[in-house]
Amino acid sequence: MTDGGSSISAVQGLLRVLAAGRDVAELGTAFGEGAAAIAETARSVVTVELDPERAAVARERLAPFANVEALAGDAYELLRGRGPFGLVFADGGRYDWEQILELLEPGGLLVKDDLTTGRPIDGDSVREFLLRDPRLEAVEILTTPESAAIVALSR
Repeated sequence: MTDGGSSISAVQGLLRVLAAGRDVAELGTAFGEGAAAIAETARSVVTVELDPERAAVARERLAPFANVEALAGDAYELLRGRGPFGLVFADGGRYDWEQILELLEPGGLLVKDDLTTGRPIDGDSVREFLLRDPRLEAVEILTTPESAAIVALSR
């Protein structure tokens, strides 16, 4: 668990692989480590951070990447009408999964990390939506012995 500060190296590696050649949206930039990893292989990255102080740090961190647009504000407002994206990384903030799904292209990927391992699907709104919604094919994977991510494919 990262407590909203940055993505762990295992998740960064996963994101590099999944982002390759894709247009990507990230919800919850934090300090920009995840977006930087994504930018190494993605065609383009739009990343949004709600906290203005974190967004300023991230903007500086991401300045060397010509393929990254770092925005500050509400991701749902700033990403509305953009896309579709081949990968959406839901890394922070409140989740409106319907709005997130609207950002995905058919066959696009959705990644949600920072999940605690060993929890049942029932009663966990994130897992219930991502692992049971018929518009998605999803799997939960361990990123460390204590944390997990869900990778979902839009049907």
